[in-house]
Amino acid sequence: MPDNDSEPLSWRKSSASASGDCVEVALRGSSILLRDSKQRSPHILTFTPSEWRAFVSGVRNGEFDLERLEVPAASA
Repeated sequence: MPDNDSEPLSWRKSSASASGDCVEVALRGSSILLRDSKQRSPHILTFTPSEWRAFVSGVRNGEFDLERLEVPAASA
C-alpha cells in the first residue's frame, strides 16, 4: 500500500473490546497508526515497525500497567 494520505484507512479494533471503547490500528504504507475509538481525529499516533514491536512488547510485559507507573508529585 503506498504512502498516500488521501487513501482510506482500514481501522481494526481489538476483539477483546466488549464495550466498543478501545484503541484501533491501521496501516499506511510501512507506518502503523493508533487511535482512540472515542476520539478518532486528530489524536493519531504513528509508529515505525520497530517502534510498534517495542510498544507491543512493552504492553505484553506490563510496562504500562497503572500500578507500575510512577505519578510525579504535584509541584507547589
